[in-house]
Amino acid sequence: MTEAPETTPSRRALIGWGGAGLALGAVAAGGAVAMARTGDDVVPAAAGTGAAIPFHGERQAGIATPVQDRLHFAAFDVKTDDRAEFVQLLKDWTAAARRMTAGQSVGEGAYGGLAEAPPDDTGEALGLKPSRLTLTFGFGPSLFEKYGEAFGIADARPEALAELPKFAGDNLDKNRSGGDLCVQACADDPQVAVHAIRNLARIGMGKVVIRWSQLGFGKTSSTTPEEQTPRNLMGFKDGTRNIAGTETDRLEKFVWVGEKDGPAWMAGGSYLVARRIRMHIETWDRTSLQEQEDIFGRDKGEGAPVGKAKERDEPFLKAMLPDAHVRLAHPDSNDGATILRRGYSFTDGTDGLGRLDAGLFFLAYQRDPRTGFIRIQRNLALDALNEYIQHVGSALFAVPPGVRDKDDWWGRTLFGKEA
Repeated sequence: MTEAPETTPSRRALIGWGGAGLALGAVAAGGAVAMARTGDDVVPAAAGTGAAIPFHGERQAGIATPVQDRLHFAAFDVKTDDRAEFVQLLKDWTAAARRMTAGQSVGEGAYGGLAEAPPDDTGEALGLKPSRLTLTFGFGPSLFEKYGEAFGIADARPEALAELPKFAGDNLDKNRSGGDLCVQACADDPQVAVHAIRNLARIGMGKVVIRWSQLGFGKTSSTTPEEQTPRNLMGFKDGTRNIAGTETDRLEKFVWVGEKDGPAWMAGGSYLVARRIRMHIETWDRTSLQEQEDIFGRDKGEGAPVGKAKERDEPFLKAMLPDAHVRLAHPDSNDGATILRRGYSFTDGTDGLGRLDAGLFFLAYQRDPRTGFIRIQRNLALDALNEYIQHVGSALFAVPPGVRDKDDWWGRTLFGKEA
């Protein structure tokens, strides 16, 4: 990442060493083609070029944007009840996010400033490309429960932002669940994603703390169907029927919150469900191929549904076993419920019993979780796959619309223009 140009007088000279924050930033929704930014020029750029994805826009990037290769997801707890201080943090975070997604260092950079003061940027992304970094921000239900009155937002909580119900088979770790805020950092370079979360946590010190975080690799779904469908750690193609970033009609119907769906501040946003799903891969690896294919309802090589030849052939659900995963998760089995998936594989060492702590970090965006994820997950109670997986972490967030321009900031639609 490049250093910020020198300014006179310096930020530190104006506000002292303790401040953090710059010009206000923004976020944009991506389509099937990323955009590269060089100075003030924006040019089309294909995925994998290391280019920058635009930050401003009607929607936040990182939802319909082409899925990147790496993830660093963080949930934060708020530690201040001062509304003005919290709003300023949102503005400072937006400013930093805008610069990092453009491939620039935070503030005045990682070096060249006052030797007696900590640098504005941690420096580990110096020299790296933007790597299609996107930062997607959301509010958790606990923010409204704990700080609704103090922040003046108690009456603004959407009905859809209710705590997720307990599902059959859940074994949730409270230390890997919930959160007042979230930031989803996706990039093609893991160091770029980690750098982004690290710097937001540094800027927020004293006002927020990281509650939990998750690194992910090997995207398990795609919003660009012309690419090869990714595989999960069980070896099966995942997300064949996922919503594409170019499917405007499906995005409007299933992903973006409408003006009549709830509070006005969420119009144009979406709801994010995050689930940490542990896979019992040692047991799975000793399961016969036929049983594996029966459990999923697809063959392992091509990914074709039972009785079909090609991956994208329309599945005949009745040809599958009643408890096959594809059959139970299909929209036709869930009153049409459809979600946009952006999950990643993870492996976090061992569980102390000689087994890999590995699985799927499931991320799903939808217009309303009550008619999206909740509807589908309840139907999966009988899923044969449940013998080999367990949900161990869970969170829900309201993801507001994008940041429109340099004077906009994350959460302005909720906290008001007067802030």
